[in-house]
Amino acid sequence: MSTGLSLYIVVITLINLAGLVWLFMAMRKKKIGDASAGPETTGHVWDGDLAEYNNPLPRWWLWLFFGTMVFGVVYLVLYPGMGNWKGTLGWTSANQHAALQKSLEAETQKVLAPFAGKSVEVLRHDPAALQVGRNLFNDNCILCHGSDGRGAPGFPNLTDKDWLWGGSAENIEATITNGRQAAMVAWKDVLGEQGVEDMLAYVLTLSGRSVPAGDVAHGKELFTTNCVVCHGETGTGNQTLGAPNLTDNVWLYGGSVAAIRDSIAKGRLGQMPAQGERLGELRVKLVAAYVLGLGDASK
Repeated sequence: MSTGLSLYIVVITLINLAGLVWLFMAMRKKKIGDASAGPETTGHVWDGDLAEYNNPLPRWWLWLFFGTMVFGVVYLVLYPGMGNWKGTLGWTSANQHAALQKSLEAETQKVLAPFAGKSVEVLRHDPAALQVGRNLFNDNCILCHGSDGRGAPGFPNLTDKDWLWGGSAENIEATITNGRQAAMVAWKDVLGEQGVEDMLAYVLTLSGRSVPAGDVAHGKELFTTNCVVCHGETGTGNQTLGAPNLTDNVWLYGGSVAAIRDSIAKGRLGQMPAQGERLGELRVKLVAAYVLGLGDASK
C-alpha cells in the first residue's frame, strides 16, 4: 500500500472515530427537559399533531456504544487496520494461515506415520491405509475420475483393468507422481474423409463390432501404414506410449461410431497432471494403493 493511500485511510478512520466520540458525548450531556414545561420535541410535526420527541439515549445503550468505541481503538492499536500500521502484535493473516497449515500438517503426519516406508503392494492390503487413500482420492481425484473411480469421457475408468500406461503398482505410482501426457494425431487431412471411414470400419472389426459403410480392406492398409507404430500390428496398443488397446472395446473418449470417427479424424490430447510434488511420496503411495483396490473390487 502506498504512503498516500495509507495516510488517507488513517485520516478517514480517525475523523470517523472523533465524530462518533463527539456525538456520544453530546448525547450523554443532554438533559431531559423540565416536566412542567412538557416534553422536548425536535420541532417536526406530522398529520397536524404527531410530534417527534427529542429524548436522550438510555444510559445503558450509551455505555454500550462507548464500550464498542474502546474495543475499536484497542483493536486498531493491536492489529492492522490503519493503513500500513502493522499493529503492536505483528499479526498477519498470512502468518496465521501458515501456523494453521503447520499444525494441520503435524496432525496429518501422525495419521500417515504408521504407513511410512511401506510399498504400494503392502499398503493395498492394509484396510487403514486404504481408508486414508480413499480420503486422499476424494480430495484430489474425483473431479476427473468420479467418486466411484469410473471416470468419464476423456478420463480413464480406474476399475476396469484397462490401463493405458500399465496397471502394476509401480506404473500406477509413477503415473500419479509424474503425470502422463498422450496425443492422438488428427488423420483427416492425411487420409481424407473416405480414408477416415475406411479406417473406422477396420478399427471396429478389431473389437468384433459390426462395420458401418467403409472399405475394411483399405482401412487395414491405412492402419498398417500409419497406426501400427503406436497401436501395434494387431491393435493391442503400447503401454510404453500410452497407446490404447483397440481390441477390447474399451474407449477412453467414448465407443460410439461418432466418437471413434472423431478420434480418428480430429485426434485426441489427454493429460494427467503430476501429483508427486503436491502430495508427497507417501500420499502418492496411499492413493496408488487405493486405486489398485478399485480394480480388485471390479472383479
